[in-house]
Amino acid sequence: MTGRQQRSSSLRPFRPIRAVRVLCTVAAGASLATGCGVLPGDPGGSREPVTVMTWAPEGTAATNMPGMPAMAKAFARWVNAAGGIDGHELRVLTCNERNTSSGAADCARLAAEKDVTAVVGSYSQHGNAFMAPLEAAGIPYLGGYGVAEREFSSFVSYPVNGGQASLLAGNGMQLGGECGRVSIVRPDTITGDAMPELLNSGLNKGKDKRESDSGKATDIRAAEDATDYTDPAEKAREHAATDGNGCVTAVLGDRTETFFDSYRRLPDDGGNVRISSVLGSVGQPLVDRTGGSKGVFEGAYVTGWYPQAKDPAWRPMRDVIRKHAFGDDSIDPADPGVQTTWIAYTALKSVIESIGRDTISSGTFAHALDTGAKVETGGLTPTLRWRYEDMLGSPGYPRIVNSEVTFQVVRDGELVSLKDGFVDVRGTLSDAGRSA
Repeated sequence: MTGRQQRSSSLRPFRPIRAVRVLCTVAAGASLATGCGVLPGDPGGSREPVTVMTWAPEGTAATNMPGMPAMAKAFARWVNAAGGIDGHELRVLTCNERNTSSGAADCARLAAEKDVTAVVGSYSQHGNAFMAPLEAAGIPYLGGYGVAEREFSSFVSYPVNGGQASLLAGNGMQLGGECGRVSIVRPDTITGDAMPELLNSGLNKGKDKRESDSGKATDIRAAEDATDYTDPAEKAREHAATDGNGCVTAVLGDRTETFFDSYRRLPDDGGNVRISSVLGSVGQPLVDRTGGSKGVFEGAYVTGWYPQAKDPAWRPMRDVIRKHAFGDDSIDPADPGVQTTWIAYTALKSVIESIGRDTISSGTFAHALDTGAKVETGGLTPTLRWRYEDMLGSPGYPRIVNSEVTFQVVRDGELVSLKDGFVDVRGTLSDAGRSA
C-alpha cells in the first residue's frame, strides 16, 4: 500500500472551489467542451456549485470513448433538473485526452487550473502523465475506467472496478475452466505488456477445476492501431488449434473488431477454436453489427465488470439517458465506459450528499472518501468504500476495492450470463501482483 503511505488524507489541501462561468475554451491542445454557463435546472440557493471534469479520447486512430463525457453531461442535467446534489449545482467540464500522454497531461493540468473538486468517470491509458498533476493539486480521481496501472496505486485514485487487471485475471479463470491451449493477442504497448501475466494467473486458478493443464498463454503482440491483423490472427489460431480445445482471446480495445474481422477471413482449417475477449473490447453493440447469432462472436466467452446490459439494475441509467441525453447516439447503455461513468457519478452524488456542507473542495471530498464514505450502486457493484482496510493491498494493485467480475457468453446473438452473480478475482490479482 505504498501509495497510501506516501501521503495521508490529513495532508491534503482543503481548497474552496471557484465557480467556473466560462467553460468553452482550448488550453494547451486539450479540447474542453461543455455547455457554457449553467446547465438547465440551476438549483440556485446558497450552496456553491461543484465543478468536476471527465476526460476520454475522441476521434483518434485507437480506442475512443465519446460516451463517457456525454454520459457525464447527461447525469449533470438529470441532477440539476431536480435541484442539484444536496443543493449543489453540478458543473461538468470535459476534455479530449486524444490517446496521447501529452493530451492526458494537458487535461489534468486543465483540471488543476479550473480547481475542480474531482475528475470523475474518465478514460486514459497514460496514468503516469495525468496522475502527477492531479497528485500535485490534490484532486481525487474517482471511478476511472481502469486501463492505467497508476489508477490502482496513486493516493488520489478511487477506483470503482478492478480495471483491466481484474478483467484479464477473470478472463484467465473463465478460459482455464473451458479451454486447453490459449493465445492472447494484445497491444504492443507498456499497458499491453502486463496482460499475459494477469491472464496466466487466472488460467492457473481456472485449471484447478480441470484434469488437463492450461499452461501459459501464447503471447502475441499486435499494433493497437493496425488496419489488418492477418498475421497475428494466424499465429493465435495456429497455437490454440494444436490442443483440439483451444481458445483465442484478444484485448485490443476498439481494434478488437478489426482483429476478429481478420480472424474470420482466415481459411477454414477444420479446427475447434473458440474466441474470447473482455468487455470494452467486445460488447453487445459489436456483436450486433457483426451479424449477431450468425456472426463471428456467437459462442464467444466474455469477461466483464458489471451485470449484463439488460439487467434491471441498469434501469435508472437507461431512464436518465432517455430523458436527458437528447438523442446523443454516442451514449450506448451497453458500453462499459458509459456504465463506468454512471457508477462513478453515482458515487460522486452519494459522497457529496454524505458531506453536507455548503462548499465542497477537492480536499473535503478526498477526506470523505478516505474516512469511510460508503456507496451503494443498486447491485451493479458490491458496496464501494475506500478506507485503507477496504483495499486489496497487492503490490501491483494496492487500491482495488472491487475485485469482482462477471462471466458472460454470446448465445443466440446476445451477451448473457454464463455464471450467476459475481466472481471474486482478489486472490488471482494478489498472485499476479506478487509475481510482477
